[in-house]
Amino acid sequence: MNGAESLVKSLIASGVDTCFTNPGTSEMHFVAALDHVPGMRSVLCLFEGVATGAADGYWRMARKPAITLLHLGPGLANGIANLHNAKKAHSGVVNIVGEHAETHRKLDAPLMADIEGLSRPVSHWVHSSLSAADVGADGASAVAAAQVEPGQIATLILPSDTAWTEGGSVHAAPAPADRPGVDAGELERAAAALDGPETLLLLGGLALTAENLEKAGRIAARTGCAILSEWSNARLERGAGRVVINRVPYPIDQALGVLKPYKRVVLVGARAPIGFFAYPGKPAVLTAEGAEIQALAGAGDDLSGALDGLVEATGAAGSAPRGIAERKHVARPSGKADAVTIAQALAATIPDNAIVVDESITTGRAFFPATAGAAPHTWLNNCGGSIGYSLPVAIGCAVACPDRKVLALVGDGSAMYTIQSLWTMAREGLDVTVLVLANRTYQILRGELTNVGVQNPGPRAIDMLSLDRPALDFVAMAQGMGVTAVRVEEAGALVDAIEAALASGGPNLIEVVV
Repeated sequence: MNGAESLVKSLIASGVDTCFTNPGTSEMHFVAALDHVPGMRSVLCLFEGVATGAADGYWRMARKPAITLLHLGPGLANGIANLHNAKKAHSGVVNIVGEHAETHRKLDAPLMADIEGLSRPVSHWVHSSLSAADVGADGASAVAAAQVEPGQIATLILPSDTAWTEGGSVHAAPAPADRPGVDAGELERAAAALDGPETLLLLGGLALTAENLEKAGRIAARTGCAILSEWSNARLERGAGRVVINRVPYPIDQALGVLKPYKRVVLVGARAPIGFFAYPGKPAVLTAEGAEIQALAGAGDDLSGALDGLVEATGAAGSAPRGIAERKHVARPSGKADAVTIAQALAATIPDNAIVVDESITTGRAFFPATAGAAPHTWLNNCGGSIGYSLPVAIGCAVACPDRKVLALVGDGSAMYTIQSLWTMAREGLDVTVLVLANRTYQILRGELTNVGVQNPGPRAIDMLSLDRPALDFVAMAQGMGVTAVRVEEAGALVDAIEAALASGGPNLIEVVV
């Protein structure tokens, strides 16, 4: 077998069965191997940032890596923004990046680039295959690297001559290592700190499963501490029957106010809170001055074990969890679609076991509290801050969980970064409902002008943040890529549109004029 065939077979032997692909000439032997080696689903994406974002969403829901197939340095560069987001979300992704044959690299061909240099800022593991005999083992090593807890980005560079040359062999990645446990002394110190309302238990990562939130709810009920999550979470289980957990707010003044009461903060899977950006005259560290921060367990540690230990050490096992959400049946909203009525529409329509991919940014700040009592669901945030994440991540979620409804909430500005996602949704027949919240502006940046101290911005500054000259027609764009689409301006019509989209079983887009 040639190197490409050995790589595909080694990836399959390592448990990888999904490839999000945007190939070129250098990857044609890998494409041919995908064609005649059974066991790998190939999903074509029209932009590399869609492929990398889809792999991020796939990991979040499947808890195993998918691969991306990218064309040389420029193809990788097109995918870097969503690899950045995936890295911040601790998602395990394997990138296969084609490279020129060794003899061709000497010629400085037009597409020649420093692929390793491009890879390193968004990868934990980077390796170039040297021969066809190495490719299978390198592929298995890439999968093993991606599965290192809590999840890593692994980039394997595949020169085309190593792909077409005979001499490949098949290898399998070893099973992932167990997550490390927490130190017993640190556990006792954390349990002692969780004493009363001046202590915060701040959660992130896999501490936000339904089971682990229930443990946190017991600890809060027993000790009187508060619980919060980070602002951006890779995956959070929410809805009726689950412990309600609010997030540290994004706006810096709100975050400072929320965190001010806490003299002690215990971190389980979370980082100490910091501001998203620097602002003139405002602190970057959001916790109260002098607050004691204890990092009990990091994102890659055994977070379930850490919370089990806290339950035992605090004597919380017999306590009923605090803050269980009750199922709320929301009345059908009416009136103009705005942040409040859209939130009500979502609360009324989120189906049981849905996956909500949230990139609603400004309009969506009202959504979280309003949907706490909706049907049980999973909520995904953008952890890296590079916009254009939600539509590709929704693809990955739908591929990983074909039995679950996926709702993608995105602003009009963000949607344009990876609008090609709609074509892949249509091609694959994915059960995704996209809500584009069209306020015809980069609204978050309008607010940031004020936050950084710019007073009375002029017309040119405002114009650079506006999306209304001309207005974007998302219905036409979606229909042009094979996705059913409607436009609504009223909250009741939005409810009808969401219900119809969910019932269809395929991709739909709803442009919500805000």
